[in-house]
Parts: sequence; C-alpha cells; structure tokens
Amino acid sequence: MAVNSFKEDENSSGVSNTVTLKRLLSYLLAYKKQIVIVLLIMAYASTVSLINPLIMESAIDTYIQAGDFRGLLRLAILAIVLNGTMVLLIRIRMYMMAGICNKVLLTIRQELYTHIQTLDFHFFDSRPNGKILARIIGDINSLKDVLNNFVTTLLPDAVTVIAVVVIMFIKNPKLAAASLISTPLMAIGIWLIQVKAHKRWVIFRKKSSNLNAYIHEDMSGIRIIQSFTAEPETRATFGTLLKEHRDSFLNAVRIADGFNSVIDFCWGLGTIAMFYVGIAVLGIGVKQVGLLVAFSSYISMFWNPIMNLSNFYNQLITNIAGAERVFEIMDTPSEITDGKEITQMPPIKGNVTFDHVSFSYDDKTSVLSDVSFDIRPGETIALVGPTGAGKTTIVSLISRFYDVQSGRVMIDGHDVRDVSIESLRSQMGIMTQDSFLFTGTVKDNIRYGKLDATDEEIIAAAKAVNAHDFIMQLKDGYDTQLSERGGGLSIGQKQLLAFARTMVSMPKILILDEATSSIDTQTELLVQKGIDALLKGRTSFVVAHRLSTIRKASRIFVVDHEHIIEEGTHDELLAQKGAYYRLYMAQFSHALDLGSENAADA
Repeated sequence: MAVNSFKEDENSSGVSNTVTLKRLLSYLLAYKKQIVIVLLIMAYASTVSLINPLIMESAIDTYIQAGDFRGLLRLAILAIVLNGTMVLLIRIRMYMMAGICNKVLLTIRQELYTHIQTLDFHFFDSRPNGKILARIIGDINSLKDVLNNFVTTLLPDAVTVIAVVVIMFIKNPKLAAASLISTPLMAIGIWLIQVKAHKRWVIFRKKSSNLNAYIHEDMSGIRIIQSFTAEPETRATFGTLLKEHRDSFLNAVRIADGFNSVIDFCWGLGTIAMFYVGIAVLGIGVKQVGLLVAFSSYISMFWNPIMNLSNFYNQLITNIAGAERVFEIMDTPSEITDGKEITQMPPIKGNVTFDHVSFSYDDKTSVLSDVSFDIRPGETIALVGPTGAGKTTIVSLISRFYDVQSGRVMIDGHDVRDVSIESLRSQMGIMTQDSFLFTGTVKDNIRYGKLDATDEEIIAAAKAVNAHDFIMQLKDGYDTQLSERGGGLSIGQKQLLAFARTMVSMPKILILDEATSSIDTQTELLVQKGIDALLKGRTSFVVAHRLSTIRKASRIFVVDHEHIIEEGTHDELLAQKGAYYRLYMAQFSHALDLGSENAADA
C-alpha cells in the first residue's frame, strides 16, 4: 500500500491562533461561577506568594538582626497559616478545574460527533475514517491541558509577573531595572522560536492523523492483507509512516525546547546584574542582606511564571493545531441540508419522477445527463447496466444522499429538496451490498430499522425473509451478541439480517442496491419469497447485476453512457435484442459454461 495514499489532505484553515483560542475558551463561559471560585483561589495563592519574600526580608533584617526571636516566631506562625491554607485551596482548585475541563471536552466531542453525522457523503468520500477518528479522539484530548492551564497558569502567572515588577520597582528601582535587563532579549528569542515551532507542530499533527488513518484501514482490511500475504508491504508502509511521525515530533521538540534555554539564560543574566548593581554600585551591606534575599526571591518569582508561561505557550502552539482541525470540521457545512422553508413529507404513495436530471460527483465528469422518467406507485423498477453507469447514483438521488446539478427529483409531486430529510428517509428502506451490522444483539440489529419495533415485529420480519431458522440456531437466538460488522456470521447470514432490518421498517419506497449479490443461489431462493412480499404494494428500485433476479420487475431500465438507453419488461427487452439482450445472453452463456465445467469435474 503506497505511503502517498496517506499524504496530508488537510489545508490550513487560515484562522489565527488568537481566534481559535478565543473560540476554544468560549466553552468555559458555561461554568462562570466555578471559574470565578478558581480565580479567587488563584488570587489568594498569588497574594501569599508575593508576601512570602517580604516575610523573609522582615525576618532577616528586622527580627534576626535584632535578636527578637518571639517576633520571629509570630512571623513564622503567620507564614505557616497563610501557606497551609494556600496548599489546601490549591488542591480544591485542581479538583474543580479537572471537572470543568472534562465537561468542556465532553461538550466539544458531542458537538463534533453530532455535526459529523449531519455531513453529506461528499465529506466521507474525501476523508479516510481514521482521520475523522483522530479528530474526535486525539485532537480533542489534546485540548484538555490548554483549557486547564489557561485558567490555572496563564491568568495567575501573568498577574504575578506584573505584581512582582511593581513591588520590585517600589522597593528599589535600580535593583529592579538591573534584574529585568535581559527581558527584551527573552522576548525576541521566544518570538523567533514560536514562529518555527507552530509550523512544526502542525506538521506533527498531520503525520499523527496519517498514522491513525493507516492503522484504521489496515485493521479493517486485515483479511485481505493476509489473504494476499501482503504483510511485508504493509509493515514497510507502516514503518515509513511511523518514521515520518517520529521525525516530525523530534523536529518540533528540538525547536520548542529552545524556550527553556532562552529563559534560563536570561534568568541567570538578570540575577548576576542584580547582585552586581546591589553590591558594587549601590553598596548594599550586611544590614540589608534581607533586601538582596527578597529581590533574589522576586527574581525567581518573576522568571518562574515566565518559564510557566513559555511552557504554556509551547503547549498552546503544540495543541492549537488540534483545535484548528476540530473547528475546521465543525465549520464544514453539509451540502445536503434542510432549507429554511421546508415542509414535512406527507405519507408517501410512491410516485417517483426524474425531470431532466443531470448529475456529477465532482462537477467535471458527468454521471447522468438529462434523465427523465415517471414511476407509478407500486411499480418495481430494475436498474441494470455496466459498472459505473449510474445505477446507484439514481437511487442515491431518490434518497437525497446527493443533490442534482440540474433538473428535479420528485416524490408524489414534492421536490425532495423541499421536504425535510428526516421525513423523507424515514419512509424509505435502503438495502446495500454492504450488509453492515453493529456490535450488539441480533434483535438490536434488526430493531435498528425501526427503533420502537416490538419483539413480535422483529420476529415477523425475520420470518418473512427466512432468517428466523438460522437465528434460532445461534447460541442465544435473537439475544446472541454480535461483534463488530457481524463477525462469526457468514456473508449470507449477514445479508439476511440486513433484509430483516429493512423489512421491519415497513418502508413506502424500497431500494435494493445489489442487495442479493453476496447471497448464494440456494440462500437467494429462500429469501426471494420474502423479497417478493416486501416488494408487494411498494414502489421499489432494484439495482442488480444478476439479471435472473429481476425478471418479475414491472419495468427494467438499462443505464449506460449517462442515459437510460432502454426501458421495458424482461420479455420486451429480450425481444428488442438490444443492450439488455446482450447482457442477458452473456450471463446465460457464462452460467452454461460453469455448468459444463462442473459436470466435467464430476
């Protein structure tokens, strides 16, 4: 499998980090009261931290030098009470912020998942499932630390830095200026680093998405891989993607680690400058040792928050790419939506009309061109023709999975674009070649077609398609647990359950898109009576390559070259000896050849 298949397909949204951060933080507004309590706790903690150096200065210059140990004891008790309370409140703050952040992530994940479910097929056609999964799980998880540290690190540390600078200049302007002399150098260094760091973290996120997409596809297709002994090729591809993922991480980390180095250098430079000015220039002696100790503490209190802020910024540019990618999907509009003036689809009678319909998936290659037909209620229409001719496209337009470029698709005189999607699709039953089954019981999978179906309705639907007998032979009958995609069942059994799921919904319009292609001939004979019962009295569209299954159709449409090139009953089309006749005779001859081979083998 080529690595190129998993190259980045995302483009940068072009939205600034500030806009993305504001949008992310807006989710915190739902927890204003809790945030206020957290900020008050942080304000208390910052105040105590700012007072501690003053307590130390007073202890050295006032009480220790004067030998006032009773006063020193009172000061120590005050410090213990203040700092003990701070430690307790900080634990409460950590607990509260953890709860808030988890609730916010739950909200974002729910919004993203809900929005993804509204998106049209074009969105899923252009993205591997693994990349979508990476948004819902990985990218959202990466936002937790950003939300938490914004409240617990950015705001209090920013206030602390400003307060420290003010106190230092009040205490001694010259010492303060010397202590902060390296600040401009730090600002320039961090700005240069962040420009490159953000670009590298964006690349890392994309490489992570590629890796997730490949793993998801690889696990989904493991049977094909093992069947064709393609393990060495897939391992090689995985190794290449893994190396790209590792290299992109190392490239990002190397530049991001420069933050701490710049701050450490500026911290040391400022401390040296403070002591030099204090001792050599201002001549501070033994009687003011407490002042130098206090200033040394304030320098630490200035640069520690700066270090924390740089780490937060490093974390921000690391994870803001994840937020951008989450919001990119949230902002992706669905091309298939309900209009502002839609109506509810009334109970469907079954008249389906294509009025000069033209359609293309990519606005370049035409699939259908000026197609028109009118189907009467209760008719069964078979769609045949070569692969890629547009048969599935026709039934997809009826279900409004896509919208036409020109013309109209109407049901009972209603343009499908003028009625709500839910009221339209809820009255339709759609069976595809992929008989997808969900993790859960057999009963749950059948009930998926009608969520309020009773057990009696489920059993009746299973009996109608001849699925009841094999279900009862399972370990727990209808309560048998199925694994993902119905693992453990044969293809034919999966298809029968899918038929029962469609049957229980009692649709007004039925679409069978290659629905019997995976069933062997013997199983097909069992289910054919059920299909006939399901088709009776309903407008039905049957897409089939196996022409023997559609002889009873009211009309057969032969689709090719963007048009319906032939139309009629089975006997009428055979009599014309046109495209349908050639398709039918080709299959008939192939069946005879297979029969002769089997006889010879016997």
